[in-house]
Amino acid sequence: MIYKEIEIRKYAHAQYQFSKNFLNFYSLEAIIMSILISGDFHANASKELLIITKEALIKKYQQDKYESINYHIILGDAGFLWPGNEKHEAINFWALSQRPFPVLCVVGNHDPVLGRSDLPEVDIGIGEKVIMIKNTKPIVAYLKRGKVYNLENHKFLVLGGALSIDKEIQQDNNTWWKQEYWSKTEETKLFNMIKKDNHFDYVVSHTGPNRINETIDPLHKVGLLPWFFDEVAALNEKIDCKITCKQWFCGHWHRDHHYYCKNLNRGYQYLYKKTALLEGDEIIVK
Repeated sequence: MIYKEIEIRKYAHAQYQFSKNFLNFYSLEAIIMSILISGDFHANASKELLIITKEALIKKYQQDKYESINYHIILGDAGFLWPGNEKHEAINFWALSQRPFPVLCVVGNHDPVLGRSDLPEVDIGIGEKVIMIKNTKPIVAYLKRGKVYNLENHKFLVLGGALSIDKEIQQDNNTWWKQEYWSKTEETKLFNMIKKDNHFDYVVSHTGPNRINETIDPLHKVGLLPWFFDEVAALNEKIDCKITCKQWFCGHWHRDHHYYCKNLNRGYQYLYKKTALLEGDEIIVK
C-alpha cells in the first residue's frame, strides 16, 4: 500500500535524525513530518516548476526540513492531463518524481480532471479516497472537494473550484469544464457534514472567500464588476462563517498574500511564487 511506504519513510527519517542529533529513533512521535503547500502549477506553463524542484526546496528550507516533507499539496490549477500536453507532462512528472513525496492537488478551475469520470479513486490511507492520475511512486492525485482528509495528524477540509473569467473563449469539455462550480448535491452534502462537525485544523481551496479575495483586488468586489462574480468564492464565504480552523490556504489569484481576520481569529494565506511548509503547528512561508 502507498501509505505503508509513507510510514517507512517516516521511520527512515527517524534513523537519519538519530545519527545526526542522537535522538531515540524508536520514538516516532518525536519526529515531526511536514507538509509542503504551493499555489497554481498550470502544468509549468510559466515555469512554476522552478519553485518546487528538489533543489529549490532544499535551498529554501535546508536539507533537514526538505527530508521531513511527507506530502505536497497544490492549491488548484495543477493542470495535469491537459489535452495535447502529453510530452511536457511527462517532463513534469519526471521532475516531480525526483522528490520522494506524493503530490495531492486541490481541484481548481483550469483542471481537466473536472471532466474525467474515468479516473480511478484509490484509498491511500488519509481518510477519503483520492482521484489517481499517476500511480507510480511518488504518486500524483487529486483530493476530492467537500471531503475531509487527515495528513500528519492534521484535519484538512478540502474545497476547490473557481470562476474562469476566460471561459467564453475556451472550448467546453476541452479547455473549460462546467464542473468548476459545485453542484447543488455537493453543496448540500458539505453543509450537512459541517452541521455534524465544523472543527478543522486547516482549509485548502483554490479561490478564497469573497471578502478575503477583496483584500487582494478590490475591483472584484461583489457588485462593482458583476461579470466577475464567482459562485465558488461566495460558497467559500458561507462555509467560512460556519467553521473553525487555524488557517485557510488558497491559490488562484497568482499572488502571495496573507490576511488575518480578527473576528474569526485565523489567517488566510494565498500562494503563488512562495510556498508554505506546515511543520507541526508552525507555518513557514518562503
